[in-house]
Amino acid sequence: MLPQHRNTLVTAFELAATAALGAPFDGVVTLEKPKDASHGDVACNLAMQLAKPARKNPRELAQALVDHLKANPACAGLVDAVEIAGPGFINIRLSAQARTAVVAEVLTQGAAFGRSEQHAGDTVLIEFVSANPTGPLHVGHGRQAALGDAMASVMKTQGWNVYKEFYYNDAGVQIQTLATSVQCRAKGLKPGDAGWPESAYNGDYIADIAADFLAGKEVKAADGAPVKGSGNVDDFESIRAFAVAYLRAEQDLDLKAFGVQFDNFYLESSLYTDGKVDEAVQKMVASGKTYEQDGALWLRSTDFGDDKDRVMRKSEGGYTYFVPDVAYHISKFRRGFGKVINIQGTDHHGTIARVRAGLQAADVGIPQGYPDYVLHKMVTVMKGGQEVKISKRAGSYVTVRDLICWSGGVDETQPMLSQPEALTKGRDAVRFFLVSRKADTEFVFDVDLALSQSDENPVYYVQYAHARIHSILDQEGVDSGALQSANLGLLQAPSEAALLRALASYGDVLAKSADELAPHHIAFYLRELAGAFHTFYNAERVRVDDVQLKQARLALLVAVATVLANGLAVLGVSAPKRM
Repeated sequence: MLPQHRNTLVTAFELAATAALGAPFDGVVTLEKPKDASHGDVACNLAMQLAKPARKNPRELAQALVDHLKANPACAGLVDAVEIAGPGFINIRLSAQARTAVVAEVLTQGAAFGRSEQHAGDTVLIEFVSANPTGPLHVGHGRQAALGDAMASVMKTQGWNVYKEFYYNDAGVQIQTLATSVQCRAKGLKPGDAGWPESAYNGDYIADIAADFLAGKEVKAADGAPVKGSGNVDDFESIRAFAVAYLRAEQDLDLKAFGVQFDNFYLESSLYTDGKVDEAVQKMVASGKTYEQDGALWLRSTDFGDDKDRVMRKSEGGYTYFVPDVAYHISKFRRGFGKVINIQGTDHHGTIARVRAGLQAADVGIPQGYPDYVLHKMVTVMKGGQEVKISKRAGSYVTVRDLICWSGGVDETQPMLSQPEALTKGRDAVRFFLVSRKADTEFVFDVDLALSQSDENPVYYVQYAHARIHSILDQEGVDSGALQSANLGLLQAPSEAALLRALASYGDVLAKSADELAPHHIAFYLRELAGAFHTFYNAERVRVDDVQLKQARLALLVAVATVLANGLAVLGVSAPKRM
């Protein structure tokens, strides 16, 4: 329901509880949408919550609450009927005026409808993708990108000031392996040759990097300085710097194709050059939460709930990978981000306890449970009824760019960014599909389904509803002034009532998605709203002789199209007016 109606009912229930109990009520009133629409518009189980502590029969208490509710003048124009069901549930049917008020709200607020200022002034940092610059972004990174960008957008709808950050793991063994792979290619070796390292990266992109390095080409990441290939195959550091810059630039193209922008790129290597890693280690040592054993430095992470202590510095030298993560999160906290959300694959589950333990051991004022994590499972790609496991370009996995191109019908012999319509179609499908399930569930991406124009394709189903409405509006030559004064009380058909209920729940869906860090709720909602529209379209005529009824139905359709577009925008998906 609309926020103002919810607030009125909550206050009315609080007053009713105080009167029924004969004592001040200091609990929480929970209002829910009944699973069965025939039970009404709002359900409340307050009587059942209060019955035991009040030592009263729940149905008798429910009757007392209902009596006070009916006597409250604030409910006069809001509530049409109140019923008691089962052991004490209270079901409320809103008045026709209250149910249709949502249309006027949408027409007035437009893109702002459903948004809240509940967290105005609060700031959150969301870190996602954070890929090693050792190859193109794979479909797992794509799921992170879709989840992270949608999560950032939905939190903005609740007033959050959102800061999006990409953490580049540009230090460590994998970067050394990358440089070694490029050096071998530059020296003329290829996978399968004698002398080709077993751990080397085998994708065609390694050969491309080597060729550009030898040719003396210049590459530049979005936030970095240009790096020129020296052509010297024995200059390992030069090869490393060029390869990292090359792949960061490639990942920039992946992100551009996906329509994802970041506020900041943070380099792991800077934690070492700026002394932040050494400082973090010193703080953990000074806290007395570390010890030396077998030539290694250990963190007493069991003191903070971990299942075993963890090595910080290996006996042969060098820090384990969670140590720079601790330094990085201290940096986040010191930059003023009291709330931080990390979106990572489920393979990072083991790092959560040790990073949090390290932050507590560092004793810099960071609260327990910092940061928050959203872990996602990987994606299986199906094409032509077969699982696609590798990409020739990447050598061992399907890339984000592959998925976008396949899903949009992009001609891969031509520059991808020169095909905006196909690129948008592919991006829309990939974004919608990858947020359409809970992050912690397995997901099968069916390329053939993404390309299809059928009701089974969820993004097409939603976009087609939006386009169909605009086709109707264009044919009718809608007068916005007339819609503002439409007699919405004429919207009484069952399919119209279903649309009104769906529209009114949009704000609740946004709030729930933000609170639970779960943008899949929005994808589910959009499919339900689109389904309610298609049902209406098949059941009722818009072009009726009754001018007032036609105007009311056109106003309803404008509201539906507006909310469809709003929800798609939160997911980063376009809302075409023609298809």
